[in-house]
Amino acid sequence: MQQSQLDGIMTFIAVAQEKSFSTAAVRLGVSPSAVSQTVRNLERRIGMALFNRNTRGVGLTEAGQQYFEQVLPAINMLSLATDELGALSGKPMGMLRLNVARAGYMTILQPVLRRFLDQFPDIRVEIFIDGSLADIIGRGIDAGIRFGNLVQKDMVAVHVGPAISAYIVASPEYLLRKGVPTHPRELIDHDCIGFRQITSGQVERWSFTRNGETIEIAPNSKLVVNDSAMLVQCALDGIGIAYMINGYIEGLLEAGRLVRIIPEWSPTLPGFTLYYPDRRSVAPKLRAFIDFLRSQADVEDRRNQEWLVEVRKSS
Repeated sequence: MQQSQLDGIMTFIAVAQEKSFSTAAVRLGVSPSAVSQTVRNLERRIGMALFNRNTRGVGLTEAGQQYFEQVLPAINMLSLATDELGALSGKPMGMLRLNVARAGYMTILQPVLRRFLDQFPDIRVEIFIDGSLADIIGRGIDAGIRFGNLVQKDMVAVHVGPAISAYIVASPEYLLRKGVPTHPRELIDHDCIGFRQITSGQVERWSFTRNGETIEIAPNSKLVVNDSAMLVQCALDGIGIAYMINGYIEGLLEAGRLVRIIPEWSPTLPGFTLYYPDRRSVAPKLRAFIDFLRSQADVEDRRNQEWLVEVRKSS
C-alpha cells in the first residue's frame, strides 16, 4: 500500500468519526481543503462517494459506512501492533486519545498532564472534552474519563480519583447583594445556576447531607448551563449560587473570588473513573498512562490508593 493510500484511509476515518471536515482537519493538523482533497482522491480511487455532504453536516453513505466498518479494525490493529513493538523496546509510544468530561480534565488531568508528557516523550496525547457518553470504540478513542459510574457497559473501569465534595458557592458581590443563606431550604429564595447533564438531559437536583439527614432540592434556576467552565464563570460574574465539585475551584476560594456557603451540608460524591474497552491486552501507551496515575497518588495529598483499583463495568 502506498503512503498516499494510507493517508487517505486515515483522513477518511477522521472525517467519519468527527462528522466534520474542519474538525478532522484540526485533529490531523492539516487544512480543511487538504482533508477535502484527500477524501476526494480516495473516493475517486474507490469509484464511489463515501460521504453525504450538505449544509447540516457530513454523514457516511451506505458504501462509506461499510468501508468504515472494514478499515477501522484494521487501522486499530496496525496502531496496536506499533504500540506493542514500541513496548518491546521499553518505550510506550504512539497517540493516546482520551475523551474526558471537562470537570474530569480540570481535576484529574490538568494537574499532572505536563509531568506525563515530560516522562513519556514518545507518547502523544489528544484530548477531547465531551460530557456525553461517547462511543469511544467507534471514534477510535483509547479511554474515557467520567464522573462516578457514568461509564459505558462492558468496559474496564479504573477509579482515578478519591471521593469528592459538592460545594455551594457564590461571588462575594452576589452575597452582599442577596444575603447569605444558612440552610439549604433558604436557597429557594435565591438565584441559582442550574446544570443540565448532557448524558441524561436532566437539570441536576442539589443534594445536601448533615448528621445523617439528607435534603434534595430542585434549584430555583434563573440560568441553566451544561458546561462546567461556564458554571464557574457565571458564579464569578455574580449571576447566582452554584453547586459544583470542589476539585477545580479551590484556588478561587483561596483567592476570595468565590465564597463557600453552608459547608456543613456538603455531601460526598463518587470520584472520577477512567474506562477503556475490554481487550485481552492493554496498549502499552494506555498502561503507561494508568500506571502514571497510580504513581501520582500523592498529588493533591492523595494518601489513600484504594481508589486505584481496576473493576469491570458489566452489563
